[in-house]
Amino acid sequence: SILVTPFLTTYKSKHLTRNNKAFRITKIFITKQHDDTKSSNYWLNRIQSFLYCNENGLLGSFSEETHTCTCPNDQVACHGFLPCTVGDGSACLSCAPDNRTRCGSCNAGYMLSQGICKPEVAESTEHYIGFETDLQDLEMKYLLQKTDRRIEVHAIFISNDMRLNNWFDPSWRKRMLLTLKSNKYKSSLVHMILGLSLQICLTKNSTLEPVLAVYVNPFGGSHSESWFMPVNENSFPDWERTKLDLPLQCYNWTLTLGNKWKTFFETVHIYLRSRIKSNGPNGNESIYYEPLEFIDPSRNLGYMKINNIQVFGYSMHFDPEAIRDLILQLDYPYTQGSQDSALLQLLEIRDRVNKLSPPGQRRLDLFSCLLRHRLKLSTSEVVRIQSALQAFNAKLPNTVDYDTTKLCS
Repeated sequence: SILVTPFLTTYKSKHLTRNNKAFRITKIFITKQHDDTKSSNYWLNRIQSFLYCNENGLLGSFSEETHTCTCPNDQVACHGFLPCTVGDGSACLSCAPDNRTRCGSCNAGYMLSQGICKPEVAESTEHYIGFETDLQDLEMKYLLQKTDRRIEVHAIFISNDMRLNNWFDPSWRKRMLLTLKSNKYKSSLVHMILGLSLQICLTKNSTLEPVLAVYVNPFGGSHSESWFMPVNENSFPDWERTKLDLPLQCYNWTLTLGNKWKTFFETVHIYLRSRIKSNGPNGNESIYYEPLEFIDPSRNLGYMKINNIQVFGYSMHFDPEAIRDLILQLDYPYTQGSQDSALLQLLEIRDRVNKLSPPGQRRLDLFSCLLRHRLKLSTSEVVRIQSALQAFNAKLPNTVDYDTTKLCS
């Protein structure tokens, strides 16, 4: 028995059960069978076989690789209770103290379920924030084409440069915006934009051509925290103009994003410029001049008015307190494993929010905007949460993180 202690303390096997019974059997086995010519691996296998494959008077052979017993005459009667497998990935982090055949804890990215470790999967994010609508693609496309008011998101129109249904001089740039003021009026909702429509009228025989630039602010904050909508660039949709049957030159300008290009919005900034359309030297091309660069009294610049502006989309459930509760568990977990569960849930929310980023080489970091403006977290808190998510994500199996472009301060 003197030989057993140094052997067991220097050779640590992930399968060897170190309880009193195991030590007593091991001492007897080595005391009787010890032979200096045998390797330690040989003796370890004999010990494991004696411990785990020695039932019903039959002695089998234990396999370290397969974690199974091979019994005499291909029987299974020699199988005993095998301890859990400790290792990386789906193996146990440790065995249960009250039942060594089952896992007691799991590696990062895995959850304990009835004594075994299974890949951890985030629960549905619908409790925290919604993403989808019940509308099918074809139904949504039809409603957008008809500019159906059932999918209109009612926003507040604000402009210091012009008023709806009023004629104005279009020589200068006009700025207007549609905003929802969600933190004040709709704190339990976030909003998705599917399309935009304007009805623009010009006085008769006007040579002006409207030029629109659109910026989208996803969750609030300053105008600098908005992204430019790349209309008619890299397969992004273009404005569709439809002539209305009115005495004036009135057109419906419609931009349809649909499911492919939908994204979060809190405020839509619209800049309206005007330019003069003129025939080119060849007579079959159009040349545009900025009005201030082309002053000719004979030109009829005319006047312009915007009858209405509509944002189409839908609103979704949003629970800021539930997300704050997840964040709180990063520092004060309720139970063992709840911190990992909270991190996994926040990762799922982060990825789904950022997936709705506008087109570009890199995604915009919309998730930080959500934390900053809808949860009212400080910049340092946002940085700390993002760092914790990146560190946790690096430990998960088969995951690849991605770089994002900063949008919100």
